[in-house]
Amino acid sequence: MTDKDQTTQDNGQPFTPPNWSMPQWSSEDWAQLSAVMKAATDQTSGMMQTYMDTLPKEQKSALDPLNIMSGFYDYSKLIMEDPMALVNQQKAFFDDSMKLWDYATKAESGQKPDPIIDSSHDKRFQNPLWSENTGFDLIKQAYLLLAKHMMVPTEQMEGLDDKSRQKVDFYIKQMVDAISPSNFMMLNPEVLVATMESGGQNLINGLQNLIADLQENEGRAPLISLVDKSAFKLGENIAATPGKVVFRNDLIELIQYSPTTDDVKKIPMVFFPPWINKYYILDLNHKKSMVRWMVDQGYTVFMVSWVNPKAAHRHKGLKNYLHEGYIEAIKVAQEITGEKAVHTTGYCVGGTMLSAALAYMQVTDQAKMVKSATFLTTLTDFSQAGELTVFIDDDQIAAMKQSMKEKGYMDGKALALTFNMLRSNDLIWSYMVNNYLLGKKPTAFDLLYWNSDSTNQAEACHGEYLEEMYLKNTLREPGGLVLDGVPIDLRSIDIPTYILATKDDHIAPASSVYALRHLTSGPARFVLGGSGHIAGVINPPLGADNPGKYQYWTNDRKAEDLTDFLTDADQHAGSWWQDWRAWLDKRSQATTKARIPGQGGYECLYDAPGDYVKEKA
Repeated sequence: MTDKDQTTQDNGQPFTPPNWSMPQWSSEDWAQLSAVMKAATDQTSGMMQTYMDTLPKEQKSALDPLNIMSGFYDYSKLIMEDPMALVNQQKAFFDDSMKLWDYATKAESGQKPDPIIDSSHDKRFQNPLWSENTGFDLIKQAYLLLAKHMMVPTEQMEGLDDKSRQKVDFYIKQMVDAISPSNFMMLNPEVLVATMESGGQNLINGLQNLIADLQENEGRAPLISLVDKSAFKLGENIAATPGKVVFRNDLIELIQYSPTTDDVKKIPMVFFPPWINKYYILDLNHKKSMVRWMVDQGYTVFMVSWVNPKAAHRHKGLKNYLHEGYIEAIKVAQEITGEKAVHTTGYCVGGTMLSAALAYMQVTDQAKMVKSATFLTTLTDFSQAGELTVFIDDDQIAAMKQSMKEKGYMDGKALALTFNMLRSNDLIWSYMVNNYLLGKKPTAFDLLYWNSDSTNQAEACHGEYLEEMYLKNTLREPGGLVLDGVPIDLRSIDIPTYILATKDDHIAPASSVYALRHLTSGPARFVLGGSGHIAGVINPPLGADNPGKYQYWTNDRKAEDLTDFLTDADQHAGSWWQDWRAWLDKRSQATTKARIPGQGGYECLYDAPGDYVKEKA
């Protein structure tokens, strides 16, 4: 329209804008609408429930394997019972849309108004074209406004239980992330520029990258390549600390690392990494390797490398992991070193099972085999178990067990996709844009190489672990978990423990990790590290002038909970590794001549990193 047309219509009459005000209904009107909508919802859900009750359990799981419908049903029911809340939310969205319209009008006229919604910290929209070009700026802000309002409703929904709220929030976020304009060629200015400049070669390269990913995954759960895998080779530039495999059974290879000092601490260290990942997160490279650092501090270090399960391992349950993994590794380390006790360290799942193993050993007269235990981001109380719980309930575990029956194991690539969904923008969509739309190869990054090196889960172990820990939370209750006929009571653990949580951990929340501080009876030291589940643990001291990337907090007082701990905690710059070393050294004062792998009665089978770590899911 011209300037004149903005105030008059074709017939010359003054233009009157429409009235966007809300209808003025009485409380009785809203109550009647609520009743009608609730009745319709109840009738519809009743019909759906009747239909679902007629289906076999396997077919129900096939229709809704992630059990999403239950959470969204509760959510929609509450909306129907209070339609005014939905109307108010829609009005808020409309008001923001009008602000965006006003912003667009001013921007088009040459003004520079402040953005309606801030995107300065959003990695998806860092390319200057998202802000410099008015059209793409409006697309970006319209999307962010929509995302904001889509994610708000559950926060204001009274009566929605925490489990349903978490599930609805998670899957709404998945949808919101998926529809970002950055994910679409014609809406992403960076992709459009790349297409024009390369004559479409980026799209050809992207198609080749897609085909390569499909071939590698062999028709299984689709995983986008996160890293240039050709840049790494196990035993050379990753998992490269020198050592020998000195023991092997159906579940573990035990690696003994070669010493770098003339003398070593008499008491050795045995590491138990999580069996849901490859062990070399603790041995990434020379600078990031906790293993190498411990060896350099004068410790004899043993590492458990878990098998990558196949169908033959389907019946290996928690009892097998206890005996063939934990107790066997400790006994072998004792026999090789000639020591009566060892230090132990468990990471994540590896630490959870370590706590149960220590309690089992108390009852079976084996407690003196362990001098101390270190727990890294370890859950023993699963009442608040982080974002993974969105995938865990009775129905989802039933569907998972049904799926595992066909193979005898949980597919590692499917499990990796689950973890990637927790950070979908960082670990799915950004790589989809980079690899398939921009046609670039992912970079060489050791941490992402490890993250992409998937591990299967044995059917029995995976099912038992999820059911006992996540569903029933039996480990925290004395006698709640029974392993090989022995009731497990964490209070019986009276050895010194070192407990590390990390501030931004979304898998093992720090507040939940702190619970272990009160579950054991021995002296315990709790330390809170910076960052998250991986970076907060793999945070080495980098030298005298660089104590490490993140900070950590300590408090000698036995606080009631994490909040209480932080009220008067001491903050330290750099890596918590130095604090841990000081704690261990107090319990490892005696020394002996360095131990060479193969000289302790167990011959060297082959070089580290061994064979199990090389098996692919």
